[in-house]
Amino acid sequence: MTRTKRMAWVDIAKGVSIILVVMMYAVYNVGRHTGSVGFLHYLIAFATPFRMPEFFLISGLFLSTVIARPWQRYADRRFVHYIYFYVLWAFIMIALKVGIFAREPVAMAADLASAIIQPYGVLWFVYMLAVFAIAAKLLWQFRVPHWLVIAVAAGLQIAPVNVSSYIVTQFAAYFVFFYMGYAFAPQIFRMASWVAENQMKAIAALAVWFVVNGFLVFLPSFELLPDETRMGFAAFPPLHLLLGVAGAVALCAFSVVLVDRPYTGWLRWIGSHSLVIYLAFTIPMSIFREIAMTTGLITQTGPLSLAVFLVALITPVILYLAIGLTGFGHFLFERPAWARLKSE
Repeated sequence: MTRTKRMAWVDIAKGVSIILVVMMYAVYNVGRHTGSVGFLHYLIAFATPFRMPEFFLISGLFLSTVIARPWQRYADRRFVHYIYFYVLWAFIMIALKVGIFAREPVAMAADLASAIIQPYGVLWFVYMLAVFAIAAKLLWQFRVPHWLVIAVAAGLQIAPVNVSSYIVTQFAAYFVFFYMGYAFAPQIFRMASWVAENQMKAIAALAVWFVVNGFLVFLPSFELLPDETRMGFAAFPPLHLLLGVAGAVALCAFSVVLVDRPYTGWLRWIGSHSLVIYLAFTIPMSIFREIAMTTGLITQTGPLSLAVFLVALITPVILYLAIGLTGFGHFLFERPAWARLKSE
């Protein structure tokens, strides 16, 4: 498989991942305020085992190409990069929500201080990418073998780690998937090459995975709540880990199948700009949902969830394109020179 095609399917996988993540937040946001569920809740429920694992696994795929760099170069791209966007957008969100809308400057200052040690809102993903990158670099520096890291990380994922520190809780839940993306990148790319050459067999395997994942999620004691999914067999911790890995790999394979299909360019574009969407989707999501519910524009949970999801997905794209046209606001999605570590 050529490097161009390799990057293409990775971008498609990122695109699918960011769509599922935005959909999840939009659906649960609407459900929390309407007190009911809609048709998109079932899609989100199906994706529960692998939605975030896929995002982190993909994020670790190309780590091996940079992990041997000197600390300063590595930290600039893998730590400072994410921390810059985290700090910027945490300030924007807290200032808007608490400082302007709620008019509580003291609470705003408290939230800004808290955001240093407790990742704020949906930005926890960006924060954890920086943490994971440093952890992986330290493990590489001290030559800790992959098998030992994965064994310990898998144990943490399976164990019911749920402490007051959100960093610790999310590290335990997702580091194993990020590290697997890094450690098993050669095998994943070989799998992608096999899928490209054996698409009918791959589609058949994906169909089997689809049925098995659905069966384990929806049976036997599945419960769908407005802002939460309580899975069936898939909730069993060791099985949940396996389904996370299987689902992440399945989405990689599915993305390879989509590479040569027509009309997938938009999905590749979304994937290559997934950070743009992730940073900016919550503000229009909440504003549109509030307007729609207040005015009675859309009242049913299903259609409202779909509308909120589409607005949340499309608005960051419009903002990004507008910045490109006007030349103002690049700092929102592009790290300026002053926020970079100088090369050694």
